Amino acid sequence: MPEKKNSPAAKSTERRMSKPQGSKPAKHSDPERTVTTRDAAAAVAQPLDAAKQLSSFEAAMRLFHARKLAEARELFATAASGPERDVAQRARLHIAMCDRRLQETTVNLRSAEDYYNYGIALINSRNVGEARAHLEKALQMAPGTDHIHFALALAQALSGDVANAYENLKRAIDLEPRNRILARQDADFAPLTHQPPFELLLYPEKKSW
Repeated sequence: MPEKKNSPAAKSTERRMSKPQGSKPAKHSDPERTVTTRDAAAAVAQPLDAAKQLSSFEAAMRLFHARKLAEARELFATAASGPERDVAQRARLHIAMCDRRLQETTVNLRSAEDYYNYGIALINSRNVGEARAHLEKALQMAPGTDHIHFALALAQALSGDVANAYENLKRAIDLEPRNRILARQDADFAPLTHQPPFELLLYPEKKSW
């Protein structure tokens, strides 16, 4: 498989925390208000317990799905410092996702090779869903490129889309036969190499056995 490249370094967002003042007037309501960074203030003003950690994580997820990535990252950082290891781990994974998506807005992707290289970086970090999207974009721009078909097949295989993985790997081999050897040697394809129809695709000599 073509050399896998590292993802661009993601910039960290500075963490801000404010402590609510009891003497201030009550906050006026906003009918469309969902979650803001101030929602984490109560959780971080005192030592973080499991309930506050989970509350921060759930608030961060709402911001994440609303594509408010910078604010979500702050709340994920709060949740990552809590006592529940599972919640902290998921929070750290989402911090990395926020960083990648925030960085992506500054990445200048113009050519098929740009999308391909970025897709490979996402595969390396196991962000398979986004990798597929970038590799599909690359393939739209350069439909006859064997290494893009190969990389997309790999992303599809990792995401469990076996049928499309087979079609793209077959196309990659049709365009460049040496991709058969590369696929045999790629550890990410290993779970499929001895399953039909991949086995005959990668080891056509077995037809005569």
